[in-house]
Formats: sequence, structure tokens, C-alpha cells
Amino acid sequence: MNQVLLAVAYFPPIEFYCHLAKSNSIIIEQKEHFIKQTYRSRCSILGANGPLDLSIPIEKHPNNTPIRDIKISYTTEWQKQHWRSIVSAYNSSSYFMYYDYELEPFFQKKHTYLFDLNMEIMNKLNKLLKIPVDYTLTSEYKALDPTYSDFRHLISPKTKPEVSFKNYNQVFDQKFGFIENLSILDLLFNQGPHSKEFL
Repeated sequence: MNQVLLAVAYFPPIEFYCHLAKSNSIIIEQKEHFIKQTYRSRCSILGANGPLDLSIPIEKHPNNTPIRDIKISYTTEWQKQHWRSIVSAYNSSSYFMYYDYELEPFFQKKHTYLFDLNMEIMNKLNKLLKIPVDYTLTSEYKALDPTYSDFRHLISPKTKPEVSFKNYNQVFDQKFGFIENLSILDLLFNQGPHSKEFL
């Protein structure tokens, strides 16, 4: 498969991992300008009241600031709120107890930069999902190039996913039916070691 170009994401959607798991060459964009209302700073989980977006607040910054230089704001206790929401949503899932201790530290350590937090999350998820990934970081902004598949803007809350998803059991599926392309956390907590089979 050709190279895949991805933007970093906060507990990425399942679509992100579908592309990542099927490629043997990944490029992570670190020189793009930060884009609001994207998965770069938010994820979507399934709670008792339906899909719930968890957003990371960021510090004010000049327009066209590279994603690599975006700083996280801690003026609110967003880490505590996010972890509380995740526990509430997945505490009764089949595999939450096997992964919670691996992921809770991300809601305790205060990273300065959003990019660093997202990269650490991705590295941890790759290990938990047993996905061997060889990736490189861009040294400058990547222009469009037919030699790689560019998903930086296609993987977005505003864009319909280009992949089809296998159904799996979700905590609240009897209430809402199957909700596709949530955060990879949803798949991991519900399917555990079988998650890779769904990607």
C-alpha cells in the first residue's frame, strides 16, 4: 500500500485506525496550521445519553500557528471531566477493567503541547491494539502528492467516513443501536484484544 498521511488526533476515531492498521508506511503531519472543531483536539464517546464529544481547551494563539506549537489550557479541570465521562460511559463494558490503568495517566499528567499528548496517546494505543506502526513526522508542511493517501482533512467530524465499519457490541446499543466511528476507546473497551479484527 502507498504511504498514508495523517493528522494527530485525541483518542482518534476508528476510521483513523482503519487506515493506520492497513498501511505499512505512516506520515504524521506536525507542520500544518491548527484547525478548530476537528479530531485534533476532541474525540467522541458513547454515553448513557448518546454520543458525547470531549474537547481539549487550548491556549490562545496567533492565526496559522502550527499544530506542533499549540499549547493546552488548564484553566478548567478538563482532564478530570473527561476521565469521569469515560468511566461513566465504559465502566460496565467488557474490557474497561483491563485498560483503565493504562489510560488514566493521560488524565493526570499535564502535557504542555497538544501534539505531544496526542502522540503519546497514539503510541500507547498502538501497543494496546498490537498494531506495529512505523511512522515518520513531517519536517515541513506536506503539499498534495499522488504518491501518498492524504487523510488529514478527510478524517473529520464534518466528513462522512470513507471506510465501512463492522458492527460490534456497544454498552448502550439496545438504546441507540450501533453508532459507528466513535473514538477508538469505544472499540477497545468493548472488544479488547479482538479490536484489531474490526479494523
